[in-house]
Amino acid sequence: MRPKRVTVLRAGCLALLLTHSPLVAQEPVAWGVSGREPLEFHTFSIAAIDPRTGEVGVAVTTRVPCVGNGVPWVRAGVGAVATQANTRTEYGQILLDALAKGEEPAKALERALAADSQAVSRQIGVIAVSGKTAQHTGTSNSPWAGGRAGKDYVTQGNLLVGPEVVDAVAASFEASEGTPRHLADRLIDAIAAGHAKGGDARKGRTQSAAVIVADARPGRSRRADGVTVNINVCENPNPVAELRRIYNTISQTLGFRQLEQFTGNDIWQLKVMLNALGLFRPNEKELRRDVPDALLYTPEAVAAVDAFRSAEHLSGPTLGSPPGLVDEDTVARLWAALARAGKVDSVRQSLLETVAVRR
Repeated sequence: MRPKRVTVLRAGCLALLLTHSPLVAQEPVAWGVSGREPLEFHTFSIAAIDPRTGEVGVAVTTRVPCVGNGVPWVRAGVGAVATQANTRTEYGQILLDALAKGEEPAKALERALAADSQAVSRQIGVIAVSGKTAQHTGTSNSPWAGGRAGKDYVTQGNLLVGPEVVDAVAASFEASEGTPRHLADRLIDAIAAGHAKGGDARKGRTQSAAVIVADARPGRSRRADGVTVNINVCENPNPVAELRRIYNTISQTLGFRQLEQFTGNDIWQLKVMLNALGLFRPNEKELRRDVPDALLYTPEAVAAVDAFRSAEHLSGPTLGSPPGLVDEDTVARLWAALARAGKVDSVRQSLLETVAVRR
């Protein structure tokens, strides 16, 4: 079985979604073309559940491209699997199928490893939606390789700077237990904590990171498989930070962008033009520039811009454009409207001092 291949489609409930279409360009050249070359994701990960919501998820990072294509596997209402080191991607479906049939993680993993001639080179973490877990770190994984299991999670890693990496992942996840946060949010923080401790021991190599979460609750996902979050940073100078940036952006978490209310001479010019067109304070023959909000982009001015854009058949908030959008097209349309009204010269005259450059 080849790994999942990922492309950016659109935001589902929270995230970037998977597709099973063959997208060869999304798969690193180093993986080969025959589908038989071994994949090695020496890495660290966390597979976890949230018993409050029933969410299941995996977060992972490594110094190999496109880790999200091979390591993390989730199934809504069933559990999560991380398959790494000498990565056998088939373990994802094999183990999730076993959990779906009611088999306990330890038994399912034991049976799968017994049939694997390369078990000594594998590393796997499994968690069922019930919270039961199982882990395996083959004896040929070195250095450093190991894992930890705790309430509602398993974390494991190989070729790390030391055990402090998985210890930090575990401590972060345990510290967020019971807090009103989504599972993906907690998983990203946990991986970031491990990365801050040194993470993957290799340096100077391409790095990737991923987080995937599935939620079995009705209405939480548009997808039949219940996946809500699937962010796969195939390559980035700081993919763990990029995971956080993307998650905060698509969830519109406060702080993902700078919020401000524009102020300045351009706002004054805009108001003068809108006033001349009868859209902003039409009862005032001449606007006063000495009032406190003269240079501030107020809701009143935003409404006037939206009215102008609507009259000009430009897209507005009802069609997805931001309220009060003033782009180059809007400015050109404003001057054209003033020209039709025979007011260009008078408006330019009134704004002449406003736009004067002095030194």
